[in-house]
Amino acid sequence: MRRTVLSLGLALAAVLFVGVGVALAAEPGAGGTNWVKVAVMIGAGLGIGIAAHGTGQGMGHAIAAACEGTARNPEASGKLTTTMLIGLALIESLCIYALVIALIMLFVV
Repeated sequence: MRRTVLSLGLALAAVLFVGVGVALAAEPGAGGTNWVKVAVMIGAGLGIGIAAHGTGQGMGHAIAAACEGTARNPEASGKLTTTMLIGLALIESLCIYALVIALIMLFVV
């Protein structure tokens, strides 16, 4: 199952990368679709989606580990909470950076 999902994802990425090259080589016609803008929109959407997925999984693992640590040693819950919140802030910053890059892609290109 995992291999199938990975190969399907790689095939989709290859198709998108080939499509971007075709879109960059195309001349916009009169009243036609600007394929560069379409490719940028797809890339921005995929980028923020992948970033949100990855940060969500990272946050879930961090919170699960903090809960497990608190259950094993309740006296250390204060230190674990502080460390977890700092880690969550750093994880969330990655998604915010991806959002900023996606917005730059949408409004500059």
